[in-house]
Amino acid sequence: MIFSKFERLVASRYLRAKRKEGFISVITGFAFTGIALGVATLIIVMSVMNGFRHELLSRILGINGHIGIMSPLGYPFNNYKQAIQDLADIENVKIVIPQVETQLLVSAGKAAEGAMVRGISAEDLVKKPILEKAFQTVDLNDFHDDNVVMGIRLATKMGVVPGDKITLISPNGKVTAFGTVPRMKSYQVIGTFEAGMYEYDSNFIFMPLEAAQKYMGLNDAVTHIDVTLDDDNALKTARKTIEESIGLGAYVYDWRQSNAAFFNAVDVERNVMFLILTLIILVAAFNIITALIMLVKDKGRDIAVLRTMGATKGMIMRVFFMDGAFVGVVGTALGLLLGLLFCYNIENVRQFLESLSGRELFSAEIYFLSQLPAKVDVTEVVMVATISLLLSFLATLYPSYRAAKFDPVEALRYE
Repeated sequence: MIFSKFERLVASRYLRAKRKEGFISVITGFAFTGIALGVATLIIVMSVMNGFRHELLSRILGINGHIGIMSPLGYPFNNYKQAIQDLADIENVKIVIPQVETQLLVSAGKAAEGAMVRGISAEDLVKKPILEKAFQTVDLNDFHDDNVVMGIRLATKMGVVPGDKITLISPNGKVTAFGTVPRMKSYQVIGTFEAGMYEYDSNFIFMPLEAAQKYMGLNDAVTHIDVTLDDDNALKTARKTIEESIGLGAYVYDWRQSNAAFFNAVDVERNVMFLILTLIILVAAFNIITALIMLVKDKGRDIAVLRTMGATKGMIMRVFFMDGAFVGVVGTALGLLLGLLFCYNIENVRQFLESLSGRELFSAEIYFLSQLPAKVDVTEVVMVATISLLLSFLATLYPSYRAAKFDPVEALRYE
């Protein structure tokens, strides 16, 4: 649509409301602010939801692999070394890690907590970037014999510091004439790790693979085999290949099965929030309609004069379309700017608000992560901007059409 210089001049004059038209200017300001806030809020919420999902997924796959293998009956893998070699030869398989995993009771002094204890070799620990980063404060040369590393939140909760000893207690102990005696053994804590995800930092203990095998009485066997791929999109193909190569001797599962309910809930919440927040932009679009209709009514005499001077219906329609479109375009642009600035500084904003209010706004116990994430998706930003502009342009059509249909004779008759 091409606008003439005359149309642009008239439209710009109508945007600068006179004192007697102040109420119209206020309504226009509300529409402008509503669109900007709606766009900014929608971008922020969608980016936080994307960041939340991305961070959770990266940490889950940083500690656990894409595919897990375990015995369907709980029996250990005695031939895991050969299985590891066979799995490593499969296409898209990047890392294969044997491990012993079990839930135990951990006691230290008067404190006792349940924990997931994972036996893994020091060499395999550094194969994953997330684990390597989490263990930066730990000297892995000491990660052998009866030394363990605890999640930092679990250690804090139990009052344990590096150098202290903890006792691991398993109900699956020795069977005696007096019943089953729980298996108990003391281990020294050589450090703590922080993966940035509450579930791991507050529940996990890592110990050397040989020590875990000895504690569980597995000899030279493991309970799980962890497989990490070099391409997330190859998950379906790689899993099918692994299942065919292993046969019925093991149970194969992937990260989607282990976390299906959680990620489904995140996706549903994300979609619902998108629909709800889009209504904010829709409400602002209705404000544009209201403001333009009142402007058309107030400018009835001006429209009549313009028509008698030779202005066509199309010219009048374009004048008011430009007024409404200007509000939509500028409001959308400001909303995009505010939303993106907020997203790229969201952690600083969170810390500022927490220091200002004196309250914790993003609890790791509730949200699983220790920091508020935000991941801007360019496609979603473009979609939000498109929806906002489309609603704004549609909102201008009826008032513009009404202005074009204005009867100049009737308008001048009652002046």
